[in-house]
Amino acid sequence: MAIPLAVLFVVVFAVVGTLLTNSPTGVIFSVSDQIAMAMIGVLLAAGVMLLTRPRLRADAEGLEVRNIIGTHRYSWPLVQAVSFPDGSAWARLELPEDEYVPIMAIQAADGEQAIKAMRDLRELRRQAQDA
Repeated sequence: MAIPLAVLFVVVFAVVGTLLTNSPTGVIFSVSDQIAMAMIGVLLAAGVMLLTRPRLRADAEGLEVRNIIGTHRYSWPLVQAVSFPDGSAWARLELPEDEYVPIMAIQAADGEQAIKAMRDLRELRRQAQDA
């Protein structure tokens, strides 16, 4: 969904920028205004593409959580729980001292995929604790 939306932003703003010319109201648009309009489309597309960045990698040693900004690695002994609170948009890691880290890669909108991902993640955590 993000890629077509990003392409749409670039195309629409490029077309609007191209069509910007002198208007009957007396406003004069220069080439720099046209370029700026196209660049706004590129910036909006880049913002939309940031939403494709979240990722979760889990192995026997721990987890690597990459959200929109930043990537962090957590060892299994540090993780107290993996939860999906009611009404939450995404899963989260429960850490010591009431801290938590959102896992934006597992979203409620994913339905059955999110349920399977949570089950697999909890099973991996259980195996890591038993080892």
